[in-house]
Amino acid sequence: MTASWRFSALADRHIALGSKLEDWSGMGTAWSYGKDANEEYMAVRTKAGLMDVSGLKKIHINGAHASHLLDRVTTRNVEKLAPGRSVYCSMLDERGKFIDDGIIYRFGPNSFMFVHGSGAGHESLVAASTGKDVSIRFDDNMHDLSLQGPLAVDFLEKHIPAVRKLAYFTHMPAMLYGHPITLSRTGYTGERGYEIFCRGQDAGHIWDSILSEGADMGIIPCRFTTLDMLRTESYLVFFPFDNSEMYPYADEAPGDTLWELGLDFTVSPGKQGFRGAQEHYRLKGKERFKLFGLKLDSSKAAAEGSLVYQGDKKVGVVTCPMYSPLNHWSVAIARLDVPVCVQGTALTVRGPDGVVNAIAHEMPFYDKDKKRRTVQD
Repeated sequence: MTASWRFSALADRHIALGSKLEDWSGMGTAWSYGKDANEEYMAVRTKAGLMDVSGLKKIHINGAHASHLLDRVTTRNVEKLAPGRSVYCSMLDERGKFIDDGIIYRFGPNSFMFVHGSGAGHESLVAASTGKDVSIRFDDNMHDLSLQGPLAVDFLEKHIPAVRKLAYFTHMPAMLYGHPITLSRTGYTGERGYEIFCRGQDAGHIWDSILSEGADMGIIPCRFTTLDMLRTESYLVFFPFDNSEMYPYADEAPGDTLWELGLDFTVSPGKQGFRGAQEHYRLKGKERFKLFGLKLDSSKAAAEGSLVYQGDKKVGVVTCPMYSPLNHWSVAIARLDVPVCVQGTALTVRGPDGVVNAIAHEMPFYDKDKKRRTVQD
């Protein structure tokens, strides 16, 4: 186990399942279990899977200037966010380059929570809060259990009847197995799913109870890295693994624009005044690359970091590949030169196993209209 400074209350469960608790964002995280990841992928796509995503950082933001702070630091118009709703956002530096993403949850007029990964979100909030009437509190007692898949709603309805009325990107207080939780209809899989925010002292009982009761429905525990298979099909970006922090340019400091990452939709229409806004708008049309899809002529996943060629010219790199035992395709997210980002462009992928033919392919590959994750019934 890597020396970590953050600890999940479920660490013993992960170890029992075969994990060595590899580090992610300072927390020992279940990157692997002692079983086939395809089983977990299939559970999420066809039934439901339970993941411990407590390595996400949970930041409480409260006070009269809370909305002003978030308006300055993130790309969303927070004043339009009603209590009980949440929104996905980006954060930029002064160069207009991406430094983090996350979800803003609004609980009341001056009460928010920001949940993010391993980027600079927490540090950016703290730095921008100087001189403002706002408190920022990092909360690692709050754990985040993610129940994802088409049967998640059927399972939760037995305990929380109102769950079917919970719309995509909304949240509500509830009780689960006698414990207070916040139930959020969010996730990172491209499926209908829910995040269960609970206290650390309750996480073990909730985890065990869901897996015990849900076994007959096919609900199983899933490792953190199963998300890579799911996110690739669903075009969900993961900092820094799709970014120049991982695949740097030789003559440039790390940093990518939202136009390059396909995250420009996270800027509220017409919004100005957020950090990096002027550069963000100026850099439109100046993309060095775009995140784009690849579909490979193979029955295996490409190797992460494989190079992409058009003829003899290198035009990109594979950032997140996967092979789907459900859809029987080998696909990948890649950083590609802009001219080849056209559906059907013939390419080759060169990796440890040799050269594989591929085509450039629009994303998402799976559930293109995003109906599965947003369905209301």
